Amino acid sequence: MKKLIAMVLALALVLALCSCGKSSGEEAPAADGAAISKDSLIGIVLPTKEESRWLNDQTYFEKFFGEAGYNYEILFSQNNSATEKTNVETLISKGAKVIVLCAYDATAAAAAVKDAASEGITVISYDRLIMGTDQLDYYVTFDSCSVGEAQANYIVEQAKAAGGSGHNLYIYSGALTDNNSVLFFEGAWKVLQPYIADGTFVVRNCDKAVEFKDKNDLSRDEMISIMQTIDSEWNMAVCKSLAEAHLTAVGADAKGDVYVLAPADDDCCRSLSDTFRADPDVTSLVITGADGVEASVQYIIDGKQSMTVYKDSQALVKGTAAIIDALIAGKTPATDTVYNNDAMDVPTVQADVVTVTADNIAEVFFESGVYDGSKYTGWQ
Repeated sequence: MKKLIAMVLALALVLALCSCGKSSGEEAPAADGAAISKDSLIGIVLPTKEESRWLNDQTYFEKFFGEAGYNYEILFSQNNSATEKTNVETLISKGAKVIVLCAYDATAAAAAVKDAASEGITVISYDRLIMGTDQLDYYVTFDSCSVGEAQANYIVEQAKAAGGSGHNLYIYSGALTDNNSVLFFEGAWKVLQPYIADGTFVVRNCDKAVEFKDKNDLSRDEMISIMQTIDSEWNMAVCKSLAEAHLTAVGADAKGDVYVLAPADDDCCRSLSDTFRADPDVTSLVITGADGVEASVQYIIDGKQSMTVYKDSQALVKGTAAIIDALIAGKTPATDTVYNNDAMDVPTVQADVVTVTADNIAEVFFESGVYDGSKYTGWQ
């Protein structure tokens, strides 16, 4: 009987140990030397000040982290991996207990994660998944595949409404240094490919995409082989140069009514829109964007940008704050899913996205208070 009781107690202990950390909200004390309190320094590293998207994120971090009473510091890497690593090292030297890192280069950032993890610092990958490291703690992002799907669905809907086939399609991708770019492209390709294969669209600026037009399920390497030829680098000047080169290389028959899958970035969309609309042989333009930045609002109202997939940075910042609140409370943060970064399945908080056009821009942006509608003309 004593042996039986001992076996039961041992089994109960094993089951209790196995269940630790697997469900949201459980007690999860931080590692020795890495306890997180309200006074702990939280370091935030964003890619650049040169893009309105990241300035929006900075504003929301300042708002919500300030309201929460966090001790935080925001640094910008100016799209430079060396500066990014130096920023992380600076935060480590200042005693940061949490580092929120939005990587410029998703692979190169693994070295910075290793440095932080070696000091017992919790690392949250923000918006862009850091690849090739098994030392990430959490990831906060949007459903990136759904962003590409929303862009592509809009293009397909507009082509169907126009009727016919042989619609001129130009496609562009985000920076290859950003893993989200692959996910954006994957979501868009799965929607667009059947309509490229059946002739609804003719891709005018990417021979590699034409090569794979009959294949819906592309490998990562195949997607990258396409993206390498249309990589915007998340840069407006690069977008302009690419579009100018593509328009110069084709005849008037490849212009006329044009559909453009722009990178999932409104700044890039506006640059591409300006370039395509400046070509006298382009008679109409359907062009997609993403992020929902303020600079694109008037473009949408004026018909210069057809839509945007609104990625509300407030949701990402709030998701990040929820993780930090749980850690301060000594609990396991609640997560929605996991993303694999080629080294581990990273626990992930995932935010939804919303398609915005001229038809619902007032509801999504103005009536909700995201932007001041009185600043814009022509939407009422």
